Amino acid sequence: MNRIAIQGGTGSFHEQAARLFYGNHIEVLPCNTFEELFTSMNEGKAPGAVMAIENSIAGDLLPNYALLHKYKKQVKGEIILPIHQNLMALPGQRIEDITEVRSHYMAIAQTREFFKAYPSILLTESEDTAWSAKEIADKKLSRTGTIASSYAAQLYHLEILRENIETNRQNYTRFLVLDDRIQVKETDINKVSLCFTLVNEPGSLARVLSSLSAGNLNVTKIQTLPITGKPWQYLFYLALEFKSRGQYQTTLQTVRPYLQEIYIMGEYKTYTI
Repeated sequence: MNRIAIQGGTGSFHEQAARLFYGNHIEVLPCNTFEELFTSMNEGKAPGAVMAIENSIAGDLLPNYALLHKYKKQVKGEIILPIHQNLMALPGQRIEDITEVRSHYMAIAQTREFFKAYPSILLTESEDTAWSAKEIADKKLSRTGTIASSYAAQLYHLEILRENIETNRQNYTRFLVLDDRIQVKETDINKVSLCFTLVNEPGSLARVLSSLSAGNLNVTKIQTLPITGKPWQYLFYLALEFKSRGQYQTTLQTVRPYLQEIYIMGEYKTYTI
């Protein structure tokens, strides 16, 4: 059985993304944290993993960029998954009965507008949407709800009180596939993730971005994180889309004089569901 590490429990959006990419003939390995996801791969518990990196409403998962750089796992695919959040509880509960909703902070961030109509409901952050659903089911917690996928409701026999409560219906999460076994065909590659540091010269970043534009490379994401132990120095994380692999490789050579170091985190194909 192909084992794939995910952050969160069975029934999470991570599992949904993993099954969409790999198919249903996989075994998911739930991990408490994203760092545990990486260590599980290093320890041979799972050869591959699926990890969220960005949500269109709540923004980037910044620590995950640092983990990609730290563990040097190659990105072999990207899944852009529409996220539909649902309020659920034990069967027979009404929304008026609910006094607390437990869920992952991202799920709460995506649905705060909905809960403004229910000021008496306490929103409590938890480690995972699916684990919160499982806890309610296992402990028979009345008057307690969670925000999770319809798959989690089905899996843990919870009743959906309100469907699609996300503030913005254009709610997507970008997941990365990390699996060294996958060999992406060069003809399929249309995106690259990389990180770099700049040489200490005025205008270095402007020159890099100008060269990428001139090379017809579309910067779909740019993020910076401070370098630990080096005050005021930063790692730049970029995601680039391109149509010509040759033009992409030529442009990389053009920008290298402006870079102190560069690490290609993965060349892959985007899958939009």
